[in-house]
Amino acid sequence: MSVILIAENISKQYRLGLVGTGTLAHDLNRFWHRIRGKEDPYLKVGALNVRNAKASSDYVWALQDINFEVQKGEVLGIIGRNGAGKSTLLKILSRVTSPTTGVIKTKGRIASLLEVGTGFHSELTGRENIYLNGAILGMTKSEISSKIDEIVAFSGCEMYIDTPVKRYSSGMTVRLAFAVAAHLEPDILIIDEVLAVGDVEFQKKAIGKVKEISKGEGRTVLFVSHDMNAISLLTDRVLVLKNGKVSFEGETDLAIKEYLKGESEEPNYHFDEQIDSPKIREIYIDTSLPNNIHEFGKKLKINFKVELPFGVDNLALSFQVIDEIQAPITHLWQIDSQFNVKREKGVYLFSCIVEKSRLYIGNYSLRVYLSDSKNKERFDFIDSACNFKIEMIKNKRDDYNWEPGSCKYIEDSKWVIEKI
Repeated sequence: MSVILIAENISKQYRLGLVGTGTLAHDLNRFWHRIRGKEDPYLKVGALNVRNAKASSDYVWALQDINFEVQKGEVLGIIGRNGAGKSTLLKILSRVTSPTTGVIKTKGRIASLLEVGTGFHSELTGRENIYLNGAILGMTKSEISSKIDEIVAFSGCEMYIDTPVKRYSSGMTVRLAFAVAAHLEPDILIIDEVLAVGDVEFQKKAIGKVKEISKGEGRTVLFVSHDMNAISLLTDRVLVLKNGKVSFEGETDLAIKEYLKGESEEPNYHFDEQIDSPKIREIYIDTSLPNNIHEFGKKLKINFKVELPFGVDNLALSFQVIDEIQAPITHLWQIDSQFNVKREKGVYLFSCIVEKSRLYIGNYSLRVYLSDSKNKERFDFIDSACNFKIEMIKNKRDDYNWEPGSCKYIEDSKWVIEKI
């Protein structure tokens, strides 16, 4: 494969505060340095792109020293948390904005889908916008006409194709915009998170089209998404951006793990006070991915450290997995009286092992009970502890796209079908 896109030392600097206020002196200073052949004085200053930190400079580096190459026919994923610089990088690659330093070298036509209706004129009809976007891509009217029926059919907007785009819903606009970008045969297609605007049916069609573009037609795709399942299924390689810099570049599975490490609050539960009755000291989950993120179908281990200040004959430890609205999904337990176990004073580690977790995509936490099962005495109760997330990574079904909210649990089953 040949290289179709090269990014060399790309950096983008922005001034913080109100645009146009107090910048004339800076502009004159830059001009004075430039005519004398000297370096821009403001390239030596600027804060790191950490959106939740207090500003320490008038300037910030949205991107800094970005270098990478993309091969023809490759699908490159670009991931990172909000504010990491993904959209800025895509705008530079699409030539919507210029880098402060560095250069982009490309071969062929680039089509970008960065936000709903990018490049559309609201007063023009859908049909007129197809011709407008095709002309922007450098296509002739006859080339566009040969594709227009296919574009309209894919978008699903036949009824409104001769209606001004200003009357379209956001979903209709993104359908038509994607259809135009995908069917007018750019050499490089740049797609931001915009596909999330479409409905489930359209997202499935769009993902299928991306596969067809890259694998079947050999064109190049740059794909930004927060959907790790889509990233894992579509991309060959991934860039991870953090604070405006590339923190990882490489194989998709390794990149996803690097991204999911993240920077989050401590997800485990700890209790440090003195006790005079049985207590749960600590809860932590051994998930298959960093940052308490677990892959559907993998072994899940949930650990409880329990301290008994005195012996207990009928200790019962149970917990529910609950969803984001506090609804219980499943309930598991360990009851000593079922096994004639008598616990002496001390600290115990209870580990519940689920060999093949069937929890579906979503965010979950634990509701935990510690009690004397015989005397019905509750020693401890902990609600909404240990937040964790279930992701579908490379779990796929033919003609079906896994979507959050469609269920909470997928049970193992065996089907027997007989003609009667």
